[in-house]
Order: sequence, then structure tokens, then C-alpha cells
Amino acid sequence: MDDAIAECKRAIEVDPDFGNPYNDIGAYLIDLERHDEAIPWLERAIRAPRYEPRHFPHFNLGRAYFAKGMVLRARKCFQDALRIEPRYALARQAVENIRRMMN
Repeated sequence: MDDAIAECKRAIEVDPDFGNPYNDIGAYLIDLERHDEAIPWLERAIRAPRYEPRHFPHFNLGRAYFAKGMVLRARKCFQDALRIEPRYALARQAVENIRRMMN
């Protein structure tokens, strides 16, 4: 994963407006359970001028917040992903799981 993160950072140096490598770094850091480190990378992906598909960094940000126990913030991120891509099944399932947890 360290090599993949390094490659993403090189891609960012080449084109800092391209959001995909920011999201990828965030996703790798989530997989490494480094959630606090993942959040700023995912926020950058969301703000990036060029990024497709736009719902991924919202979903991944929700994953990071959920892992940190910030359930309401996670739910908002998952809902943002669904607002962008209403057919995104993983985000829909995440929202449903949170709804079940809160009932």
C-alpha cells in the first residue's frame, strides 16, 4: 500500500486538479485503519476540479467517519454520495445500516 500511496502522490504532482489519486490515498489509508489521515485526502478529492465518479470520495469519507464512531457525519456523507449517484448500492446499504442501528 505504501507504494500505491507514493504513486498517487506522484500523480498529484503531475496534475493536482485530478481528484482520483486523492480518493485513492484516502481509501488506502482507511484500509490501513488510519482514518484521521484519510479524511483530509478525501476532502481534497471532493473539492478537486476534475473527478469522476464524484460519489466515491463522499462514500469513502463516510466510511472513515463511521469507523471513528461519527455515525451522523458518516450518514450525511453516504447521503451525499446517493444525491450524486442515486443508484449507488453501497451507499444506500450504508444509510440503511445506520438507520437500523439508530432504531
